[in-house]
Amino acid sequence: MTAHEYQYDFPIPLPADRATVFRALIEAAALERWFAEHAMVEPKEGGAMRFWGRYTVGAPGEAEANQVITRFEPGKALGFSWRVLGRDSEVTLSLRDDEDATDSPATRLLVEHRFDTLPEIGRAAELVDDLWRVHTGSLLEYLMGKDSIFRVDFSRPEAEVRCELEIDASPATVFAVLITPEHIGKWFPAPAPVVEPKVGGKYGFGFSYEQDGKTIEPPPCTILEYEQDRRLAITWPDWRGDASVPDQKVTWELEDLGGKTRLVLVHDGFTRPVDVSDYPFGWGHFMQEIARVSQSLGE
Repeated sequence: MTAHEYQYDFPIPLPADRATVFRALIEAAALERWFAEHAMVEPKEGGAMRFWGRYTVGAPGEAEANQVITRFEPGKALGFSWRVLGRDSEVTLSLRDDEDATDSPATRLLVEHRFDTLPEIGRAAELVDDLWRVHTGSLLEYLMGKDSIFRVDFSRPEAEVRCELEIDASPATVFAVLITPEHIGKWFPAPAPVVEPKVGGKYGFGFSYEQDGKTIEPPPCTILEYEQDRRLAITWPDWRGDASVPDQKVTWELEDLGGKTRLVLVHDGFTRPVDVSDYPFGWGHFMQEIARVSQSLGE
């Protein structure tokens, strides 16, 4: 594949002004919180912007970190060269004010990543897309001031998404929210949920969406594990509708805390670490919605 230009207009406004966001892009201490394990930056055009380690795709060592700043416009845009999996590329991160912001400043982020030739791996374009979904989600968490920020460890062959929270509702109530169609539609954008509550049964959302110019209609998932009020596991298909990608697995575990519930979600079975894409941030949101619906039923 040749001459690939990737663009990703991050859909969520970053909760900071452009100057603050720009500092998160060029200060080594900030980059080591959300972007890379190690970073060294000379904040000027032509200066070094070196990053490496286990949170960088390919897990390169320091000797391989030779990125250079190609564009430096404080508060507006940052560009840098980046050799990714054996292929030269250039990244541009552009910032603009969020025109819809009212109470506090917010910034919109546009990512552009250009390759003359994509890396010689399967699903290379999808890798670039998923990579920036991970990094921009981590940047959002950093700017929100979160203590724990999700990052992919590219030094390990396996990856998982794990979310955990305590819900002020009984396991029976929370389990009902997970398996009852009328409740599923309150925490997930599912217009026509269907559940066959048994191992081997269907677990579907009945939704479709557009991706890369085509309509994706995910088939119903299959229930793999079903323990009333304790555990539910389902298959999870590739979100791009690629039938060549093996199904993943999503598991919810419920622990009785004496009237409350500890709910743990694990999404695993990814073919490669970068495939976690933006699932960590999406599942974090949906887990909060599950808690909201469960607690409203317990009132």
